[in-house]
Amino acid sequence: MESGDGGTIRRQLSADINEMIYLDHAATSWPKPPEVLRAMTAFLESTGGNPGRSGHRLSIEAGRIVYDARESLAELFNAPDPLRVVFTHNATHAINLALSGLIRPGDHIVTSSIEHNAMMRPLRALEKKGVRISVVRCASDGALDPKDVASAMTSQTRIVAMAHSSNVTGTILPVREIADIAHGKGALLLLDAAQSAGILPLDMTALEVDLLAFTGHKGLQGPPGTGGLIIGERLNTTEMDPLVRGGTGSRSESEYQPEDCPDKFESGTPNGSGIAGLGAGVRWILGRGVDAIRAHEIEMTRALMGGLRSIPGISVYGPADPENRVAIVSFTAAGYSVSRIGLALDDEYGIMSRVGLHCAPAAHRTIGTFPEGTVRFAPGVMTTGDEVRAAVDAVARVVSRPSR
Repeated sequence: MESGDGGTIRRQLSADINEMIYLDHAATSWPKPPEVLRAMTAFLESTGGNPGRSGHRLSIEAGRIVYDARESLAELFNAPDPLRVVFTHNATHAINLALSGLIRPGDHIVTSSIEHNAMMRPLRALEKKGVRISVVRCASDGALDPKDVASAMTSQTRIVAMAHSSNVTGTILPVREIADIAHGKGALLLLDAAQSAGILPLDMTALEVDLLAFTGHKGLQGPPGTGGLIIGERLNTTEMDPLVRGGTGSRSESEYQPEDCPDKFESGTPNGSGIAGLGAGVRWILGRGVDAIRAHEIEMTRALMGGLRSIPGISVYGPADPENRVAIVSFTAAGYSVSRIGLALDDEYGIMSRVGLHCAPAAHRTIGTFPEGTVRFAPGVMTTGDEVRAAVDAVARVVSRPSR
């Protein structure tokens, strides 16, 4: 590549962005609110200190920014204590922290058949170490019957671990009913909120969620590399092991890991600029209101589903009622590979979707689309009705051609 080629590519990308329709918010929300970019830049330009590691003014200001983000997240999720908001790299990291910190050989875990590999792979690894896993079968639209969860519980069940909503079908699972079942058997509820945080009303206290794993870069409008695990008051953190041990900026006189939360679970220098951006994203959501975001996404989902179902040969997966799903619409077209559809949408119409198995083979087996997967449209809070109509029209054009 010649030295000038990079600039040419960047200019072309900038031009393409103006014509782009982005329907991949379930992977990463984009564009981010300007407040997020400003907060990250301000942290690096004006703060820059290492939070909690020094006593000078820049370190103190960095610590304040990190704590403000904890408070904003606790407010959004109605978590009992900001100090139980533990920052991680993403939801995958948070799920691994919860499972590895609490589960021991001989324990039993109940999960669903529509889980992302962020959940399934740690569970399968634990299975090899003597943990028993029960996967409760969901219906073909992703729905989970709480009675089936109850039937799977045993006296050794330590955790019910499940997604709040599917990243393939968008199906919202019955969290409160399952929490009641888990607690009735003396088990905890670990909720993967990667697809629901910032999108669905999520009251951790009302839903009785014990462990809430979230990622920053999707519905929370934050940057990649941010996320967290919120630990409810039902759980004694002294019983939970950290995933990583090391410097925390606290109790530096000891060579042993501190027991204080969140320090126990946050070794190493935190992603200060990322957390600043995440905090700004959460405050942007609080200002706009989750209910308003949810209403907009239901409207976009309804339009997408109705438009796609009007196209001959298209199959749309998941619940028929947009009220029962987040803004995720997966579909296939008879006679067309999903990769061909996705490529044509990108190359010819500037429409960003995601095709394939979406890191969730269990979900695709459940809905009958394994091994090829589906095309997934995932609108977000920035998506417009005109963009949805353009996307539906583009799909109709692509699948009207002779298949090959």
